[in-house]
Amino acid sequence: MMQLTITNEAIKEIEKMNPNHQYHLLLWYDTAGCGCGVSGMPIVQLTDEQDATYKEIDSNYPQTFIDEEQALFFANDMKLDFINGMFRLSSPDEILNPFISSQRFLGKV
Repeated sequence: MMQLTITNEAIKEIEKMNPNHQYHLLLWYDTAGCGCGVSGMPIVQLTDEQDATYKEIDSNYPQTFIDEEQALFFANDMKLDFINGMFRLSSPDEILNPFISSQRFLGKV
């Protein structure tokens, strides 16, 4: 099963943006402006949407989901950290996205 470990630094930042837990975390493969469905960037964002294709993944944050159709773009074991004012999504093998801004995390970009 897919797992996302979130560092304490990242949880603190998420809590600032989502103090009442009204949103859940969503792992998303963003292809907007990339030309085609296989060119994109893995991101994590807060959302209140709940699509039928979303499935919950193991995480140390409540209600963390991934779109089943996009799971192949992500590693099975990932970490979300907050470094130098940006979120960073990585796996033991690589950095999946080193620059997820707070605005992007909120789905505003």
